[in-house]
Amino acid sequence: MKKLNTKLFFINSIVIHFFLTIFVVLISWQFFEPNVYNFMHKFFTADKVGSDDIVLIVIDDKSIEKHRWPWKRDLYANIFEYINKYSKPQAIGFDAIISNLDKDNPESDQKLFNTLGEIDNFVAGFSPLTQEISNDNRDYFNKFNEKFAINIEDNLNTSTHMKYRSISKFPPEYFNSINYTGSVNATQYFNGYVTTSDQIVGINGIQYPSFALRIYLLINKTDKITINKNNILVDKTQLKIPITVTPDAIQSFLHFYKIRDNTEYSHKKYSAADILDSLDNMKKGIPPIIDPSEFNGKVVLVGANAKAAALGLEDALPTPMLQKHPGVDIQATNLDNLMHNQFIKQTTLKQDIIILVVLTIITFILITKLTFFQSLITLICLAITYVIFSAISFKNGIAPNVITPLITQLITMIFAYSYRFILEGRNKEKIKQAMGKYLSQDVMKSVVKNIDDIKLGGKKATVTVLFADIRGFTSISEKLSAEEVSLILNEYFTEIEPIITKYNGVINKFIGDAVMAIFGEPIQDINHARNAVLCANEMLKAVDKLRDKWLFEGKPKIEIGIGINTGEAFVGNIGSEKRLEYTVIGDMVNLASRIESYNKVYKTNFLISSTTYSCVSNIADVIKISEVTIRGKSKKMDIYEVLRLT
Repeated sequence: MKKLNTKLFFINSIVIHFFLTIFVVLISWQFFEPNVYNFMHKFFTADKVGSDDIVLIVIDDKSIEKHRWPWKRDLYANIFEYINKYSKPQAIGFDAIISNLDKDNPESDQKLFNTLGEIDNFVAGFSPLTQEISNDNRDYFNKFNEKFAINIEDNLNTSTHMKYRSISKFPPEYFNSINYTGSVNATQYFNGYVTTSDQIVGINGIQYPSFALRIYLLINKTDKITINKNNILVDKTQLKIPITVTPDAIQSFLHFYKIRDNTEYSHKKYSAADILDSLDNMKKGIPPIIDPSEFNGKVVLVGANAKAAALGLEDALPTPMLQKHPGVDIQATNLDNLMHNQFIKQTTLKQDIIILVVLTIITFILITKLTFFQSLITLICLAITYVIFSAISFKNGIAPNVITPLITQLITMIFAYSYRFILEGRNKEKIKQAMGKYLSQDVMKSVVKNIDDIKLGGKKATVTVLFADIRGFTSISEKLSAEEVSLILNEYFTEIEPIITKYNGVINKFIGDAVMAIFGEPIQDINHARNAVLCANEMLKAVDKLRDKWLFEGKPKIEIGIGINTGEAFVGNIGSEKRLEYTVIGDMVNLASRIESYNKVYKTNFLISSTTYSCVSNIADVIKISEVTIRGKSKKMDIYEVLRLT
């Protein structure tokens, strides 16, 4: 039954551990892991600045100070004219959405649209919307799809699952002046951080590329991609974009870059004010502030990020790198990932589960096989090793869960150590119960109480020793089989053991058919002599009943003789450092044994010494046996036969 309980306890522990682990893992994935991901990404993944192949022109605070906001669109036209006319960029991206016309300055709008119409490598941004497409916009949506859709082979049929239903609308003039566009949406995780890029967005069953992906397709002269289970393949290139499909979009994890010194950007950034001044200088024949050749062969992204909040120009979101990371630099980061095939590969759910299971099993095995301190130190080293492994993984663009396996390990440690200590406690209790059958329960309690101070030695104490012996048992045993002898002795000792315990006695040892009991130690009892005599009296009564039972069963008649002596003796542990025995030693012990032996001589059953009698004279009717010669004693002494107790 105990074995079944232990097994049931183990099963219950496993079940509780399993469900608690699932609960904690889900909580960790949602609340802890994203923050740890940001930390690991910032300090281990982002080990270099963004590529110089991508540069930024930003409408910043300097630009707003020099050119009062709101800008007329001819300023934008001047920026694009400067880039297109005086340099040879791979592509120009405009990280902004033009959704209406400037009715007060139509000539300014027209200048922008004319300028963009002359640029054949210009990519504009658009924004997908969640509201349903209206009937008025349906024709526009069809025209938009006809002009800007790319060739997408979707092997996952993901477009029907996307949440977007409509699209930001361009003014007709702007619509006609551009040839390429991509989504500038940046999806924030529920904790507010941008860690992924929407590479593909689906709008009413039609799929469109991200702003960065559209630029990448343009510079590689292709518009065909294939969506597979784990990646996006780009035609005519070796690029494989690792993806995750969500209700928002088909996403990839961004590999952020280190922020450049004294800036908020990981890519090289120019102020739009300097570009405008450079154009003015060149038209006046003055050397430009920014040489146009700096943009040759580069991808140039134009966007706004000014701190003047009232103007609504601050385009910044939290990322692992910054709390306010400029949106145009986030777009550049995505494009940089595409151009240089640098992505963060998140571990799969299967891999995460394998890590958790393996770490859990290793933790449990170490705790069960090693000592407490050995296992604790080993597990701490294991945790440190896993953190180092995670750091190396992040440095190589692989993002495993960091904190979740460690939390799982901690839970496993708590359960495993609890299980181990409870199991050890149960085993100790079993050992105590088993050893209690060989040692006195009181001796066992004393050992357990002083478990850290067990040593050879003891003390002198006044105690009472009782010897009880079955009369003529040797001759009786010769007539019986070994099994019958064993049954008789076991039944006899089973009867007298609780009687001795009842009177605060401790069975010191069984000597064949004899028993030796101590009163007064280790159980402190000032009435040890009186209790020893009361115990002997009850033992004799129990044997009388047992004898009647055995005669009825056809077993031999037995009688016992009891001898009791009170005196000073050595009480404690004797033996060696490896093998101890708790016992009582002294002349008074030998005297108790010899007094018991005189029962045969005087045909009695219950004899006590004079020292014992002096302690119980008020309760015992006795017959004095005078001047008995005791072997080993030079003087004769008196002993007493106890007839009855009053």
